Amino acid sequence: MILNVTGLTKNFGGLAAVKNVDFHIRKGEILGLIGPNGAGKTTVFNLITGSIPLSGGSVVFESREIGRICHPHRICKMGIGRTFQKVKPFPSMTVLDNVLAASFCCCNCKSDATEKAHEVLDFVALSKKKDYLGRQLTIGDRKRLELAKALATNPRLLLLDEVMAGLTPTEVNDLLIVISKIRENGVTIFVIEHIMKVIMTLSDRVVVLHHGEKIAEGTPEDIARNPKVIEAYLGEEAAIA
Repeated sequence: MILNVTGLTKNFGGLAAVKNVDFHIRKGEILGLIGPNGAGKTTVFNLITGSIPLSGGSVVFESREIGRICHPHRICKMGIGRTFQKVKPFPSMTVLDNVLAASFCCCNCKSDATEKAHEVLDFVALSKKKDYLGRQLTIGDRKRLELAKALATNPRLLLLDEVMAGLTPTEVNDLLIVISKIRENGVTIFVIEHIMKVIMTLSDRVVVLHHGEKIAEGTPEDIARNPKVIEAYLGEEAAIA
């Protein structure tokens, strides 16, 4: 296993946003994370990446306990990259410089960082827009830039938080191909997504959260037939995108 999470808990005052959640991710697989809005999905990502402290539980990455390391830059350097649901590129910096800033996480000099940035931009098909400013990009290209910044940190585990949200069907299909290639390159992927086509296509297994608790785990086919999941999530019209 590349990641093993046990008893994951986060309380905000009297509210338990995540309650005693267990799951693991095997090296090389894609694990999906779904659930209604407010189920605690992004909070799980924030706990794993050290953005917020745990209230309880354990996060073990490559046999090392990281649950108490509340420094996202340290977690990132260890090999866990992520995207954010709300993409916010540096608006006055070029696309290349946005990615260059991220590549210094794994590169010690500017020449190596620049080479890495160009390599990643080629991979996500943004090279032709490398001189655009962040604020000039469409939402589709901002999503690709967000993915490029995460890849530039050279992750072994990549967390994708609704990277398909707001995209056209064609853009979704194109990005599905890119994410499949990321996995082929040896990166393990943990993905939050509301678009069921994406989850069903990409995921080897799916974990379902509801009110901060895990209510199901299994293959996409098993999850789609699970009565608890249908009642809590798949039966909601807004969730079937």
